[in-house]
Amino acid sequence: MAQYDVVIIGGGPGGYNAATRAGQLGLKTAIVEGRGKLGGTCLNVGCMPSKALLHASEYYEAAAGGEFAKLGIEVKPKLNLDQMMAQKAESVEALTKGVEFIMKKNKVEYVKGWGRIDGPGKVVVKAEDGSERVLETKNIVIATGSEPTPLPGVTIDNASRIVDSTGALSLPSVPKSLIVVGAGVIGLELGSVWRRLGAEVTVVEYLDRIVPGTDTEVATAFQKILTKQGFKFKLGAKVTGAADKGKQAELTLEPVAGGPAETLQADYVLVAIGRRPFTQGLGLETVGITPDKRGIIANDHYKTGVDGIWVIGDVTSGPMLAHKAEDEAVACIELIAGKAGHVNYDIIPGVIYTKPEVATVGKTEDELKAAGVAYKVGKFPFLANSRAKINHETDGFVKVLADAKTDRILGAHAVGPNVGDMIAEICVAMEFGGSSEDVARTCHPHPTRSEALRQAAMGVEGWTMQA
Repeated sequence: MAQYDVVIIGGGPGGYNAATRAGQLGLKTAIVEGRGKLGGTCLNVGCMPSKALLHASEYYEAAAGGEFAKLGIEVKPKLNLDQMMAQKAESVEALTKGVEFIMKKNKVEYVKGWGRIDGPGKVVVKAEDGSERVLETKNIVIATGSEPTPLPGVTIDNASRIVDSTGALSLPSVPKSLIVVGAGVIGLELGSVWRRLGAEVTVVEYLDRIVPGTDTEVATAFQKILTKQGFKFKLGAKVTGAADKGKQAELTLEPVAGGPAETLQADYVLVAIGRRPFTQGLGLETVGITPDKRGIIANDHYKTGVDGIWVIGDVTSGPMLAHKAEDEAVACIELIAGKAGHVNYDIIPGVIYTKPEVATVGKTEDELKAAGVAYKVGKFPFLANSRAKINHETDGFVKVLADAKTDRILGAHAVGPNVGDMIAEICVAMEFGGSSEDVARTCHPHPTRSEALRQAAMGVEGWTMQA
């Protein structure tokens, strides 16, 4: 048995960043991953492969859909789906190899196999060949991430016409029609990929709006843009069943508010109703840890309540985002090392990587109204932004929310080109307690899309100008 300072179970963004920081701080560290590759869902079957397909499909649509022609570039594109999937796989392989290199660089031992806790200070790793190895450690960090949430009564095996996000990343051909169950980030991103490549996409959502939790005004504008692109939406609809009929999938649904049932048919059904913590086979019972009914392991500054056992990322409370897991990883390890680890949960941005993008940070107008907080709003449309105009990317707007008395920025929400990158500026301003005036009086390069953010900040005090 090997003795470690820290053993991390799970090799995703939370796990490998925890391992990296632990190695940097001189802790003897092992990271356990059963997938066979480091990177977790994000690198292997989530964030990264989906962005590879979003990027490629965006270029394809620009070439095939008239955007190139408008710019004076005349081409007749031919889709090579096999190559598109191959370049995705190559990019993912390079990223996972890169994480392995970082482990070696920081003297972290990478242990391949499925890890389970076997009492305090002990992790048993079962390798692919069935052999087991015991790791003794002062600290265990649970970073096992999440998995797609199943839809009750619906069988998903990714080998039929009913798939989850993993299956939707590797469809063998472009479907003529695709039904997406769930109008959240994953469903809309993957729906965008296949719509751009030629599929007719219908989104079915239980709620009466898309992207729950985002600012309502942004969500409404976003839905209008997606509808203009060709998306069809059935909101306020409850799925009652799904079946693989051989050449097609069949979905039955009924209005949440009551009414006649309806049957839809498509080449594929993508179930994307969210994700749930992954804890099966983890041996939590051997140390007296019981997840709540949602599967979440509670934490107090990443402590589970059991000495020496910590938890970070999707498997604990908070948004299921890779960058949130990364920040928690650093804070958790620094606490283990006797330093001051901290994450500001009020400033965790969220991005939807469609075209246009959606980006959000801080409080929404809905939340501020519900809490009775007096606030001011500054808005600016991309239609009035010179760079967006010249690039024919005028859909959307930026909105900045600031405290009515102090002018401190409370949140920012945007739909438009490259807003996923732009939102970081607001995150920095909020982290330093900045005001809308701080952003409004900061010189931004011209012509850039970022000027729309500055103009929105100017708008809080009513002195917006054309960019």
